[in-house]
Amino acid sequence: MPDRSDTPLAPVLLGDEPGSFPHSVLAERHPAIIRQVRESFPYGPEQHRALDALLASCAKGVIEPLPADAHDRERWSAWGADAHTGRSWSDVPWLWSESYFYRQLLEAVGYFTTGPWQGIDPFRPSKLAELDAPETDEELAALDALADRPADEQDRALLHGSLWGNRADLGFRLSATRDEASSDTPPLVADDGETLWCLLPPSGSATLCLIADNAGRELVPDLLLIARLLAQGRVERAILHVKPYPYYVSDATHADVLDALRRLTAAPGAAATYGHALWSAMTDGRLTVRAHPFSCAPLPYAAMPGDLREEIAAATLTIVKGDLNYRRLVGDRLWPPTTPFTEVTAHFPGPVAALRTLKSDVITGLDAGTEAALVEAEGQKWRTGGTHALIQVRT
Repeated sequence: MPDRSDTPLAPVLLGDEPGSFPHSVLAERHPAIIRQVRESFPYGPEQHRALDALLASCAKGVIEPLPADAHDRERWSAWGADAHTGRSWSDVPWLWSESYFYRQLLEAVGYFTTGPWQGIDPFRPSKLAELDAPETDEELAALDALADRPADEQDRALLHGSLWGNRADLGFRLSATRDEASSDTPPLVADDGETLWCLLPPSGSATLCLIADNAGRELVPDLLLIARLLAQGRVERAILHVKPYPYYVSDATHADVLDALRRLTAAPGAAATYGHALWSAMTDGRLTVRAHPFSCAPLPYAAMPGDLREEIAAATLTIVKGDLNYRRLVGDRLWPPTTPFTEVTAHFPGPVAALRTLKSDVITGLDAGTEAALVEAEGQKWRTGGTHALIQVRT
């Protein structure tokens, strides 16, 4: 495995530069999310006061500590809360401030507190609307035509469905622009797809870990890809890692997996076949769902705890989905885009593949020619517009 020590560390991303993408998230997207959550349920005065206080804190205040009796206060202290509370949201690492914002949002609506709002996902209405949208019907109907195509075309279609499904990210949509990518630049800026397939040969006995990102119209194609790999015998067992509680607006939880599974089994045609195959795989243990607390940690995967590291090390391949997981995989730093992906992922305890549409500044593993073409055509918009994607693999 390559030694990352030869790669100088790039600056950690902060949100303190006006006009930067992280600054826009802290200053614009987070207040928009608070307003969206406020309108999603008939919360009472207590929740409204707490949401207003969080909005004021985001606008002009400082990071507040969790309540003294919070069940996870000690965990967040270990994750850096003691060092960061009392500071501006924009003066601490962006990955940390984003993650802590969502933890405080759940506190504001009483998600962890005994009472009527305990365990109520504040993002559920948006997730269900996404899952029930007509576009989802169209995507599922396309599976019927796909069934008649050659096996390699089906493989590629489902892999790319999982890759581009990330465009459905609800949080990104709140502030996304509608600019399209230039036709002079490739939608896929890196493509190690063939290496991925080589790691999962047919009739193998592979164990796959898939670290999911978003629910709804992204999670459905993730499940379809898993079903395909199981049916082909490329994978003997799949472990789907989701979040233990609502996170980053649209991130998938176990409840979202069940919603997606019900959506598939209730659909007509090939979609239902996939859905019933997944249902069977869950009941017999070939597909399991995992919700490790570290999935919501404001830290890179280099800091993962021993039990999770051991589990991932035993997998034949871990597929890391989405933008946030990519940031956690390579480190949320402003790397030069040509920094080798293999070096910044050397810490990861096994073979890893990143499937990601580009919606933040972090990027590694590009060749110099690709970077130059992207910059010439689009300036730096290619990094955050969601119109480019990558498949990167480290064996």
